[in-house]
Amino acid sequence: MESHPQLDFAGCPAARTLTRVTAYVLSCLFLLASPLHLLASTRPGDHKDEIKQMFDQQRWPEVVEAISSVSARDADLDYYLGVALAQLGRFVQARRALLDGHRLRPHDKRFPTELAGIAFKQKQYNEATRWMHIALRLDPTDDYSNDFLGTVYFLQGNLDAALKYWNRANKPQIRDVNENPQLTINPAILDHAFAFAPESVLRLRDLHTSESRLDGLGIFASYRFQLAARDDGNFDLVLRANERNGWGVNKWDALLSTFRGVFYQTIYLEYFNLHDSATNITSLIRWDAQKRRVQSAISGPLWSNPKFRYRAGVDLRNENWRIVPSFTGPAPLLGALNLRREAAFVSLTSFNSGRWDWSTSIEVSHRDYRSVFLGTALTSGLLVQGLQLKELAQIHVVPWRLPERRLVTHAIVSEQLGRIWSSPSQSFLKLRSSVDGHWFPQQQGDDFEMNERLLAGHTFGSPSFDELFMLGLERDNDLPMRAHIGTRDGRKGSAPLGRTYFLSNWEINKNLYDAGLFRVRLSPFLDSGKITDPLPGLGSKRWLWDTGAQLKFGIFGMSLNFTYGKDLRSGANAFYVTAQR
Repeated sequence: MESHPQLDFAGCPAARTLTRVTAYVLSCLFLLASPLHLLASTRPGDHKDEIKQMFDQQRWPEVVEAISSVSARDADLDYYLGVALAQLGRFVQARRALLDGHRLRPHDKRFPTELAGIAFKQKQYNEATRWMHIALRLDPTDDYSNDFLGTVYFLQGNLDAALKYWNRANKPQIRDVNENPQLTINPAILDHAFAFAPESVLRLRDLHTSESRLDGLGIFASYRFQLAARDDGNFDLVLRANERNGWGVNKWDALLSTFRGVFYQTIYLEYFNLHDSATNITSLIRWDAQKRRVQSAISGPLWSNPKFRYRAGVDLRNENWRIVPSFTGPAPLLGALNLRREAAFVSLTSFNSGRWDWSTSIEVSHRDYRSVFLGTALTSGLLVQGLQLKELAQIHVVPWRLPERRLVTHAIVSEQLGRIWSSPSQSFLKLRSSVDGHWFPQQQGDDFEMNERLLAGHTFGSPSFDELFMLGLERDNDLPMRAHIGTRDGRKGSAPLGRTYFLSNWEINKNLYDAGLFRVRLSPFLDSGKITDPLPGLGSKRWLWDTGAQLKFGIFGMSLNFTYGKDLRSGANAFYVTAQR
């Protein structure tokens, strides 16, 4: 008999087949019976419309709960989640979600806009401006982004940057223009200085034009414009200014102003805002036996229009010169003379806008030389005597402003054409140019203020001695090398002279103390320059390098500067004091 092993039910082939079919059917039934929302947890697109509806209805907790169950979010869900978390005050998580969305969709302006909003709510204004600039690069014409960015700059105290972006959104609307404190200048003159008007949009270009004309009036020790918010969402524009009137604000201001140069034998007689007309009279009297000088001028708005300003005056000098190659130590005498010069001038300046202005003037002068020692620095061609007529013209432009970086540049180009009636007569042409960069690296305040100036000039023809350029620190000179003092034993001539120059002045101003009317600043500097001339006894022969620091004391609108400079070529040390408004 054939023998077969005994099998249980599960071991039967048919039974095994039935078991597998049954398990498959039960699995399908289980999956079919599963809730659809469990599938949705792995597919982000299934319920996006429902989440968007909750988002539009501002049901922020439900938005967060719904998206949190999604395992793989797309950029839209990151946006919904980030906004909802921000509305709930969960800024750290909101920022993380929006950054995830920004990485997925870097050209979507919604993400940098919302990231800027989060930074703004946390008062991180620098971070807010950074994200808003990204948003504006994606859509420069977006009114909301421009309005938002303007508001941030306004809160930082940067009115120029605020107006730059507000203007793109046709804002801000100003209702009234006020003064605080009330000024004494003729209201008609002040009104003509303003290039804007009440009940209009304040444009940045109009603000700059107004500032240019206020500077031209010469009666404000300091001033600033402020926007004061109104309940209706508009603004009032307020001019806060320290106005100069008469001899000074009080007797102490008048005394300090008049005798600020007494320690170098100079007094300044200055009377401002004559009859409230912005007419100023300024005079300088120096009784130094080596360099006597009397200068006086009157200036004011032409026909009471602050766009144009006239200036007329006289300048009388009697100076002893000893031309030497150094202001200290043993030095050979290269030439010497006594210069007597009398000049009268009249000028007109037009403040066309905040971007540019021009000026022109006529000067009639006479010079003669006595006690002359020619040496190697002087020739008879330099020492021509007689009457000179000189025409001057200058144009000043602002080629580049970057208000959000608090950076502005100025450029000046000028020419002087003169003719001397001597035997024989001589003529000359002087061309000068300068570029000045001014930067505040911080978003607020004036700490670490940085300045850089580049200057160059060249003379064509045959100038007289008093028309030469000088590189050095001297009270009558505007080309400072701050370790090269222009006088020795009180006489001019120890700084290099010539007909062609290049000069760079760099400095940074650090605030040490500021109490409003009194402040102290420390200003390290670096100067570099060179001046040349065909005559062997003139010029600097090589590049000059000066470094050092200035300690600046500001009080009652005046500045007292103590300068220490070191000549990196010779190692000489220089100390100098100046007082100026």
